[in-house]
Amino acid sequence: MDNFRNMALPNTSLLLFVLQMCALAWQAWALVDLRMEDTVEVYMDESAEIPCLYSFTEQPMMVMVQWFVQEREGHRVRISFSDLTMQKVDENTSYSDRISVQSNSDGETLTIQDVKLSDEREFFCQVSGLSAGSEEGKTLLKVFDPPEPPVIEGVLSGVSVSGESPAKIASCETREGFPKPNITWYRDHIPIHPTSGLANMVTLLTRESSGLYTVQSELHYKVTKEDKDAHFSCEVSYFVPGAVRTSESKGINITVHYPTTSVEIWKESPEGLVREGDTVELRCQGDGNPPAPIIFNREQSDVELDSSQGLLVLKEVSRADSGVYECHSLGLDAVNHDEVLDTLQLTVHYLDPAVVVPKDSEVMLKGESLTATCNALSSLETSTVWFKDGIEVGRGHIMQLQDATFDTAGQYDCEVTVPSLPGLLTSGFVHIIVQGAPQMKDAEREIELMEKVGGWVNLSCEVRGYPRPAITWSITGSQSQSWREVVKGEMEDQVYSVVMLKVTTDAVAVCNSTNDFGIETKTFSIRSIPFSQTPTARKTSVDNSGVIIVVIIVSILLLAILGSVFYFLYKKGKLPCGRSGKQEIINVYSTKEKTNKDDIVVEMKAKKTEESVLLKGVNGEQKPPNDQNSTLSS
Repeated sequence: MDNFRNMALPNTSLLLFVLQMCALAWQAWALVDLRMEDTVEVYMDESAEIPCLYSFTEQPMMVMVQWFVQEREGHRVRISFSDLTMQKVDENTSYSDRISVQSNSDGETLTIQDVKLSDEREFFCQVSGLSAGSEEGKTLLKVFDPPEPPVIEGVLSGVSVSGESPAKIASCETREGFPKPNITWYRDHIPIHPTSGLANMVTLLTRESSGLYTVQSELHYKVTKEDKDAHFSCEVSYFVPGAVRTSESKGINITVHYPTTSVEIWKESPEGLVREGDTVELRCQGDGNPPAPIIFNREQSDVELDSSQGLLVLKEVSRADSGVYECHSLGLDAVNHDEVLDTLQLTVHYLDPAVVVPKDSEVMLKGESLTATCNALSSLETSTVWFKDGIEVGRGHIMQLQDATFDTAGQYDCEVTVPSLPGLLTSGFVHIIVQGAPQMKDAEREIELMEKVGGWVNLSCEVRGYPRPAITWSITGSQSQSWREVVKGEMEDQVYSVVMLKVTTDAVAVCNSTNDFGIETKTFSIRSIPFSQTPTARKTSVDNSGVIIVVIIVSILLLAILGSVFYFLYKKGKLPCGRSGKQEIINVYSTKEKTNKDDIVVEMKAKKTEESVLLKGVNGEQKPPNDQNSTLSS
């Protein structure tokens, strides 16, 4: 069998040679129409199909189709053969296991599996119909592999604007692409074209062992200060079957170094106006990069103030800290040290202690007028409010007191504030004393009273004046030992007194008040009613509620004293149960004297509020608990 095959191969070759020679003889009148694409494009690792279509003007007796490739060395290598009897892929070629041929009535199609970069070459299709004619065509197979996305990196150290020639500011790299990709640079999405002295690009092309290309590009650029906010990017353009595609990198910002051309100073805290005692922070910053050192000083002073990183802190400022502050840049590349500065006017506002005129206290006569002023030295406009006893009585720096009375007397407080700067406040006061003759309550009319013999009446006398008046009582018509002063109170310009009088006969009581400016009296007429007569109550203007209050107070005091004494004696065993007789009671309000209920005297010196309440309650009659009812009129 092997011998037969060995004999058949030379005979087949001889037959093909004879057929070819015959075909050449018939070419003069036989034609073949062969059609192939000029180029077939395919991605690497995919499959490529190369069609070879043909037709004859004369029906051939036999058709032979052969496929060839052009080797790098320039010679051809057959990779496939077919005729009417067989179709064969040639062995021992680089395509033996990667190609297949499909035939039909129109021609053949060569399919290449797992396309490689080395497959980018020309493929030849040779068709022979012997006497019907022969023809050859070719197709160039182009292989594509897209590169990786571009990677951009900026110069980390920064770029100075003072350089004389373009400096490297960034690099861009794209890896493993085929065919060779191209890199384009952009500034804020505007292409950068090579320009002498301004911009140029240095490109490095590397062919990897795989046959793919890696492209590296460096952008050399002469930066300016405006480039500090610009964004630079690179774009890769590459070919794919039937198109051109692009891939853009991220944008990067370049660190640009430039000199300081100006500085700015401002007050960082506190917000608003500055007052004495505040902590003030002044900030100064230049426009250079990197930031230049900053120093502070006062205007027309070469003394450098202590600051840190462009911040000057002034603690607990006073008005002496007001003035103009300067800040300077110390950058070595500053344009001009004398010009790179800025100034700030700092004003520290103040409010001095209030000054009140008249000072401390002022004495005025009743009926006089007085002008008082209150203000304080301040850097801003002030406002003054006057108070008396916590109640606002006026606004403005001047207070007018007209036609003074005893009610005018007292302490007047003034508060001075700065409306435009809350928190600034000072205050002062003036004490007003009004001098005048005694002024007695109800002194203009005589008070008439009626009481049965043996009864008690309360007589009250309230006087205002300055100096403080003295009160004396003169009583006629009754025994001198039949009356007692039970209440006495004093204030700065006021005094009052209450006496209890036992009625034995008709009597006249006179309250006398005197001071350095005069005298005033008040008269009480008491008519006694014998036991045989039925007392007729007369309506008077005396407030009977006062009588009731005094009676209650005296009764409570007596009961408390008696109860305490009895309890004490009982505890000591000196008071046996059922024992009769009177016990001697010690008046805790007297000084080691034994008294009966008729000897009780209460002397009071209280504040104005307590005195006022008590006076209202006792401006009339008051009787001990054991006495009969009495009537008081005023």
